[in-house]
Amino acid sequence: MKHLRDAVVRWGALVVLIGVWQLFAVRAHALFFPPPSAIAAQLVALWLSGPPNHLFLTPAVAHDVVPSLVRIALGWAIAAITGVAAGIVVGRSTVISRLVNPVLQFLRSTPGPALIPVFLVMLGTGSTMRVALIAFGSVWPVLLNTIDGVQSVDVVQLETARAFGLPLGARLRHVILPAAMPRIFAGLRIALSLAIILMVVSEFVASTDGLGHAIFAAENAYLLPDMWAGIVLVGILGCGLNALFVAIEYRALFWYRGARQRERA
Repeated sequence: MKHLRDAVVRWGALVVLIGVWQLFAVRAHALFFPPPSAIAAQLVALWLSGPPNHLFLTPAVAHDVVPSLVRIALGWAIAAITGVAAGIVVGRSTVISRLVNPVLQFLRSTPGPALIPVFLVMLGTGSTMRVALIAFGSVWPVLLNTIDGVQSVDVVQLETARAFGLPLGARLRHVILPAAMPRIFAGLRIALSLAIILMVVSEFVASTDGLGHAIFAAENAYLLPDMWAGIVLVGILGCGLNALFVAIEYRALFWYRGARQRERA
């Protein structure tokens, strides 16, 4: 009953917001804020009005949605692998941590969009530039959370593993990574949100496909329902990717939740 009540509260707020927007847009004839009904109709017309044998997907999906999803997946995967690997190395070495910490703090404070001109000069206007920008901008939560998680491993557990003669690889697999995994997953989740944002921003510049390009082109042509349809679709994809990640995290960290529940009991 509690879960049902929570779900009603969460989704009820969204329904109320959409209803207020609809009433305001219809009564005020708001030029820049078309009613949600018009936005939804345009979203369906652009991307979900295809034949049934294509799952109702239009050809525009291959031009707008698929390239964006591929860039998110590649950029996020590169950030995840690089961030976890580098975070383990930095987190386990006090010397390396002290040496690279100023550089890390400077780089993570540099906004990814500010480096778009640099990436354009270095990598051109293709997907490689956009994937690189996504990877650069989303690696920092993974890297810093991994460092923090690795450095927070219980010293007693490490000393016990050494006393039993476990080699470094076994200590990483059975002691360090499991203890750091909750923080690593937190960093990965934040990185996923950043990857979606950077995907849109990167596709605003010199792009010929992707959702960011579709939104920017609609704005330039003053097709406001199309523009809002693209924005809403980005939000829907973001919610879907986040839900998928949460489901994976739920399965991967079941042991952690059990331990926390026992501690509370």
